[in-house]
Amino acid sequence: MINTYTGYQLIVRDMERSISRIEAQPMVARETEYYLANIGKVTSIEEFVADDRLFRYAMKAHGLEDMAYAKAFMVKALEGGIDDPDSFANKLTDKRYREFVETFNFARYGEQTTGLYGPTTGTVQKYLRQTLEEDAGAQNEGVRLALYFQRKAGSLKSFYEVLADPALSQVVRTTLGFPDLLAQADIDKQVAMFEERLDLEDFRDEAKLDEFLKRFTTMWELKNPTFNQRNSIAALVSPPAEFGISTDILLTIAQLRK
Repeated sequence: MINTYTGYQLIVRDMERSISRIEAQPMVARETEYYLANIGKVTSIEEFVADDRLFRYAMKAHGLEDMAYAKAFMVKALEGGIDDPDSFANKLTDKRYREFVETFNFARYGEQTTGLYGPTTGTVQKYLRQTLEEDAGAQNEGVRLALYFQRKAGSLKSFYEVLADPALSQVVRTTLGFPDLLAQADIDKQVAMFEERLDLEDFRDEAKLDEFLKRFTTMWELKNPTFNQRNSIAALVSPPAEFGISTDILLTIAQLRK
């Protein structure tokens, strides 16, 4: 079986072909066809969340598939929008929610929201990329993490953002050879440790980012041999914890149910 870096490179060397392969999968094609045929008919937040098939497609596109059941939570985020710095979505640590609300910005655009690029073509592109990463992770979780980091790296503004995303922080810890227990340390101290060894600007340079991910995949292989990835039932049937629901989100949902 090919190693983690080779698996990652096979995908990113021809991303257009990799995405096309995903797009051609029967289930993906059916869901995308339904989404594009119906999203433009939605004129409100209520209609959006009421169509479970549409809503789940959009949530998966933004890496929030595990939260598709929490509709009251998402309605609260959507209703508050992002224009107010103190809005619900802006206060959440996980920036995926803000990105979702920014895409489906009913608070700002109202009935016109679902006719814009973001909720239509933009969301389809995100869905295809998300599915590509999930499919890669079913064979080798290290490849999925590398693809995810490659997608997010260029937009990172601080290492606090990295620490707010368990998947990104796992990539950085693994690359630097730090133990997983470091995640329990003081956040400011973790940021200082990252800043001593890495420069975020390097992630905007394609060659430097590739070198970083080559180092990550090498370290990943040392901790998680490829053959173990293939034989691991957990890797095949369970969603990785790094892409799951954070504790603060679960607490917020519990409060909404009271």
